[in-house]
Amino acid sequence: MNMLTLDTTGHFFLGAAVVLALSHLAGTLFTRLGQPRVMGEVIAGIALGPSLLGSMAPEATAWLFPSAILPMFNGLAQLGLAVFMFATGQELCSLRVRGTARQGLVISQASLLIPFAAGSLVAIPLADRYAPPGLSPLVFVLFVGCAVSITAFPVLARMLDDLGIARTRPGRLSLLAAAIGDGGSWLALSAILALAQGSDPVGAALRTLAVAALIALYLGPVRKLAARWSDRHAATANPTTLRIALVGAVGASAALTAALGVHQLIGAFLVGLVWPPSAAATTATSPLTTTAKSVLLPFFFLGYGLNVDLSTLTFTGGAVLVLAALLAVAVLTKIFGTGLAARSTGLPWRESLSLGALLNTRGLTELVVLQIGHESHLLTAPLFAILTLVALITTLMTGPLLKLTGVPTADTPAAPPTPTREPATTP
Repeated sequence: MNMLTLDTTGHFFLGAAVVLALSHLAGTLFTRLGQPRVMGEVIAGIALGPSLLGSMAPEATAWLFPSAILPMFNGLAQLGLAVFMFATGQELCSLRVRGTARQGLVISQASLLIPFAAGSLVAIPLADRYAPPGLSPLVFVLFVGCAVSITAFPVLARMLDDLGIARTRPGRLSLLAAAIGDGGSWLALSAILALAQGSDPVGAALRTLAVAALIALYLGPVRKLAARWSDRHAATANPTTLRIALVGAVGASAALTAALGVHQLIGAFLVGLVWPPSAAATTATSPLTTTAKSVLLPFFFLGYGLNVDLSTLTFTGGAVLVLAALLAVAVLTKIFGTGLAARSTGLPWRESLSLGALLNTRGLTELVVLQIGHESHLLTAPLFAILTLVALITTLMTGPLLKLTGVPTADTPAAPPTPTREPATTP
């Protein structure tokens, strides 16, 4: 029996092997089912937690993932998330618009503001029961609205490529709208977190102003300096040097935003927004983003799965009504709110509804937002579980919804002009 006893290091490697193997298998299975690979990885992480394995064999979960190794896995997860957020910002920044600015702006604002407003309204009667003690009802309402309005830009980009519709007009417009909308959502989240950290109205206002000033600094002078450096030196720079510079910039920016009371991932996202979009700079960072996507993010899904317990949702006492209300708001406002806006810009009804179905994809991005809210004590455990189900269901329904709306094929001509993307890594 002593030969089978594992020390902390042994448990770490065994747990890591289980996480990566199950994540790969689930991702492959979901890909064959026509779903995004990342959703299989998410389900695998949740299944290893109390929602499935923990409820069926709690001793197995405790043995596979003892408390001593969880900080190690959390460190890997945080590295993966930081690089993922950098890559998200990089992908958003790489979009270039040619002649469709007005159309894309109308659609993106509808896909963001309508769900945000509807989600906030639904959250008002939920505040008494689901807001954590001591949290401002305004912060709770705004956070729920933000979570409901999210579109998973990286997952959407990957899904469009998998379906072969990235070059169709709905595909390209959905990418543009998701880029603008997600950028707005992350900036709104920064303000909400700053508001939540303020001990009084004056402190909250000062903290929010500090975050706004930091964002302006990044998007203004820092971005110009990075572009100027890239024009002069990126083509001849050593790729290893660029990777080291990236890791240092992400780490310093994350620490800075954390010091301001805003989640550290916002700092990594800002670095992605200002990172030079040149081919040399993008090529140098590709190995890091690929490793984060395939090796490190599964540990975030495990940590997320260990924190959320879907098995405790008995759907009594109104929980089923809360799930139904949030799910209805999330789906209907995205599909029909976006669809009506797209129709008002001159798109046919079929393409307009296809756009709404595409922008209903929430996936990993909403899970990251929910995890931030959970860590910042903006959500109680029951609402955390309910919103997790909303994120999973809305993403899994994207494929079937596209079939119902008659999604165009890759051969359908897309009316120029259209937004284009420079080469960038999609998580």
